[in-house]
Amino acid sequence: MVLVIASRNLEAGKRVAEEECRQGRNVSAETYDQSDESSIRQLHERVMHRHGRIDGLVNNSVARTMSSPTGAVEEWEASMRVNATGLMLMHRIFGETFCQQGNGSIVNIGSIQGMVGPTLPLYAGMPHAVPPPDYFFHKGGMINLVRYYAAMFGPRGVRVNCLSPGGFLLQQSDTFLQRYHKNTFLGRMGHETDLGGSVIFLLSDASTYVTGVNLPVDGGYTAH
Repeated sequence: MVLVIASRNLEAGKRVAEEECRQGRNVSAETYDQSDESSIRQLHERVMHRHGRIDGLVNNSVARTMSSPTGAVEEWEASMRVNATGLMLMHRIFGETFCQQGNGSIVNIGSIQGMVGPTLPLYAGMPHAVPPPDYFFHKGGMINLVRYYAAMFGPRGVRVNCLSPGGFLLQQSDTFLQRYHKNTFLGRMGHETDLGGSVIFLLSDASTYVTGVNLPVDGGYTAH
């Protein structure tokens, strides 16, 4: 089995693939631009040509072009091309192959910001801005797009699901972290190993009767 990773930055992808291969895993890197339909189609064609089939797809590409609630309309439109139109095309193009095969699993990486509005007190007095609206719009739309394609592809043996991660530990300030931790049942942000198990579950035969689902992976943030 081969894991193919793809992004706009081929060199970065190759570095990740090489490191994974050194650890005994079979990983290769491709490049594509999710804002470009022809690029998506070419990626699909290359993967099918080299490997003959595709068993699973994880949609994790995202454009964060807006930086504030007052960002330019052009920034909104640029993110829409990747996060809405591009996401739909990934389902359409790869999904047709899954349907022809009669099996396959699509896992979309969403966000709890597609489930709830912004918790504004988290950002009070912080140097970073309140999250922009495009991300909330796209991740909320992703959840219902998952339901749509789960209904369309289900009769042909293909499952479509969504994961909605909460906050993950990056370089947030101590004040922000203290506020965020109080909003989760587990009292912490996510670590780098906290999402992979859920992705594997939805890709694998362990979830053969699971489709059309949005699974929060958020330490209990949205269960308040």
